[in-house]
Amino acid sequence: MKYIAALLILAGTTQAMAQIPATDVQIKGALLAAPATTKDGALVYGYNEKSEFVVIRPGTNEMVCLADDPSQEGFNASCYHKDLDPFMERGRELKKQGKNPKEILEQREADVKSGKLKMPAQPTTLFVYYAPAANYDSKTGEVKEGNFRYVVYIPYATAETTGLPLKPNPDAPGMPWLMDPGTHRAHIMITPPAAQHH
Repeated sequence: MKYIAALLILAGTTQAMAQIPATDVQIKGALLAAPATTKDGALVYGYNEKSEFVVIRPGTNEMVCLADDPSQEGFNASCYHKDLDPFMERGRELKKQGKNPKEILEQREADVKSGKLKMPAQPTTLFVYYAPAANYDSKTGEVKEGNFRYVVYIPYATAETTGLPLKPNPDAPGMPWLMDPGTHRAHIMITPPAAQHH
């Protein structure tokens, strides 16, 4: 019985490992989120065979890209300006410690206020490319009918300082709006309407 249990545990481990796509596939997927002009020099984070989050391609420009997380449902790749890396890294660190989104938000706010965490002085952009699981082939890295979302971090911005509304406009899909106003993570959200595919 113990032997069977050990085999099942081993099978589960092998299966989890098998779900990590090849490095070149991860890089291909991550770069789908990057602007065309930055793809070649972007640094890429992905997953090694032990499911550890590591740099899988060094970079030469200002863009940092994250490969899709195979443990999450659906496809989601993102790229952001390197000046946002301390902020993103702190979020990953706190998530690993088991903190929930609210705790992460509060801790990063405290870190920024204490000077432990530095937010970029200038507006900085995060690009996201996402699609349902059915539209992603983890063997080839092909994504069909994905959509973009753009986030421009502009710390401590408010409706008054930007002229932006604080929620999406239902009459104008894709109109920019400001989320988390007045905080370290204030950001402009731009979600173009989902592409119409025939």
